Amino acid sequence: MPDPVPPGPARPPRVRLLVSVRDAGEAARAAAAGADLVDAKDPGRGALGALPPAAVRAIVAAARGAQTSAVAGEPRDAAEAEALLAALADSGAGYLKVAVPPDLDLAGLRRPAGPPVIAVLFAEDAPGAARVPALAAAGFAGAMIDTRSKDGRRLTDHLGPAHLAAFTAACRAAGLLSGLAGSLALDDIPVLAPLAPGYLGFRGGLCAGRDRRAGLDPDRIAEAARRLAAAARHPAAA
Repeated sequence: MPDPVPPGPARPPRVRLLVSVRDAGEAARAAAAGADLVDAKDPGRGALGALPPAAVRAIVAAARGAQTSAVAGEPRDAAEAEALLAALADSGAGYLKVAVPPDLDLAGLRRPAGPPVIAVLFAEDAPGAARVPALAAAGFAGAMIDTRSKDGRRLTDHLGPAHLAAFTAACRAAGLLSGLAGSLALDDIPVLAPLAPGYLGFRGGLCAGRDRRAGLDPDRIAEAARRLAAAARHPAAA
């Protein structure tokens, strides 16, 4: 009997599309156009502006079964992080996202009961793969890199593909969900999808005129979903 053919290397899971929405109407449009994860966020309040719990509940209800997350904010210390997360613990969101600055005391952070929490790191601080094990030890379910300043510079203007690939690989090794975001454009998909993050996050790049405070364009959401699906089918040509 011939020796069995060894299996080829496992292909990383498909990169999914995260779309940040500001209200229930945008949530319904995003889900219908192909968003995998509908993310509740107030784009008028900076990079991680939190919405009130009632608004998050309405977004979750309008997401039509899509996965959901909600931004909790940008805390100054562990105590504020706990309070921000507690405020949204019963909002119905599947995940909560909170900024984790470099000097946040992870050992002193007690996460309240509620949804799993994603740590958001800012590209301007150059977070690297070495940060990931501490986030896993602190009980975070995932880690995401975003941009703090919404001044037109994109994620890749701050960090190169090798840096980002090391980060997503470290997340996979630690069993954490990973995400990349930060003023992304549709043309960033061929660059970032091969790095195999769990999610690519969009807001401004899917809005009219690339203005993150304007309304989402369902056609652009559908195009982002199409390009991510194509990247999964043809990773070398992504």
